[in-house]
Amino acid sequence: MSPGAVPIAIIAGIVGLGSGIGFWAGRKRPLNLEEWVVAGRGLGLVLVWLLTAGELFTVFSLLGLSGWIYSRGGPTLYILAYTTLAQVVGFFLLPAIWEHGRAHGIQTQPDFFVQRYGSPLLGAFVALAGVFFLILYLQLQLTGLGIIVQAASFERIGRAPAMLAAAALVAAFVFTSGVRGVAWVSVLKDFLLVAAVFVIGLSLPYIHFGGIGPMFAAVAGAKPGHLTMPGATANLGHSWYVSTVLLTSLSFTWPHIFGSAFTAKSGDTLRWNAVIMPFYVIPLMLIIFVGCAAILVVPHLANGDLALLMVVRRTFPPWILGVVGGAGALTAMVPAAIQILTASTLLAKNLCRPVFSPAMTDQQVARLARIAVVAITAIALVLAMNSSATLVGLLLMAYAGVGQFFPGIVLGLYSERVTAAGIFTGMAAGFSLVAFLILTHRDPFHGISAGFVALVVNFALVAAVSFLG
Repeated sequence: MSPGAVPIAIIAGIVGLGSGIGFWAGRKRPLNLEEWVVAGRGLGLVLVWLLTAGELFTVFSLLGLSGWIYSRGGPTLYILAYTTLAQVVGFFLLPAIWEHGRAHGIQTQPDFFVQRYGSPLLGAFVALAGVFFLILYLQLQLTGLGIIVQAASFERIGRAPAMLAAAALVAAFVFTSGVRGVAWVSVLKDFLLVAAVFVIGLSLPYIHFGGIGPMFAAVAGAKPGHLTMPGATANLGHSWYVSTVLLTSLSFTWPHIFGSAFTAKSGDTLRWNAVIMPFYVIPLMLIIFVGCAAILVVPHLANGDLALLMVVRRTFPPWILGVVGGAGALTAMVPAAIQILTASTLLAKNLCRPVFSPAMTDQQVARLARIAVVAITAIALVLAMNSSATLVGLLLMAYAGVGQFFPGIVLGLYSERVTAAGIFTGMAAGFSLVAFLILTHRDPFHGISAGFVALVVNFALVAAVSFLG
């Protein structure tokens, strides 16, 4: 049997089991719009926790985190900081969003903007932007999944066939089971991910260096300054670190995370979820250990995103590579599913209905959203097959964009004076500035994250137009 046969067989088995759970979850339930999008607003703490973890801890956490510590060093530690700070923000804001959603029957992020500001066109603009950023994030998941299968098969299976097969499976169980199916697949995904990360994260330092301390000493000796700021980069210093942590801590502004808040039974469910979610920083720390070990065990990789898989392939028997690869595959597929579901719902309900056919019923919207699943998946698949961006690079670009939703959300909750014109002006300026700075290679801008610079301009324009207009 070839070296790649065992891990690929294990990955296929894990993906098949996960997909089966996704299909099973939707059995005997009427898949109307309310059930498909927010699971009837009836998920308890455990499923909300796992669903949120499925959305926040993606293939980026597995491959991108280890890849950045491998290739860039110290700046990667922003991920540990924002992951915790995001839960502090969510503790206070997500229950308020849930209360607002229950009171007004809100299902999506653009619904909030329409209800609060009385402008369907503003909602359509938010929906269009949300779909764009979700496709970027979905592209990241599919790219990561292709990397996993290619490395686990010892390069016998290309990225494109793996991405195509996974995209088809994800689209199928989203189509049939909705958000409840995604939550149940998260149970298997989280169990495997945490188990695999603990095994390799604690084993690798001892196998190759005799302990965690000696590993860091070896890295510091071989690459002085790699694990401090700005690490192996020229411009990702402390100002970038602080501004990026502040920007990415607003992760609830992602349309799929915002919408998932409405699946909870109560606001207290979301508060408890925010309290226990920081425990996931522990496996993230262990992934950093893996990336640090890879610096010396598998040096000179052209693509840092391969670091975790290559050091596992070099160190462990093929079946462990298969388990890690299977966990990684689900770590890509679960968030991909919720991103596809959210993007297709935004497209059907908040863009097509208000702009092209206001008389559409919820049943017709649900039907169109399920059709849109195929289109959204196909677009992301084409982009993933033709992208050369790193996983963290894609994520930072998307975070810079979705952060521009924050003024409209927080001021909409707590200020009566903010206007639709102010929110639109600030948001449009924020998106434009993010695009300009990133596309002209001015990120960071004078050492500060482009997304954070745009957010400051966004807030200023919202205030000027709303309060002075």
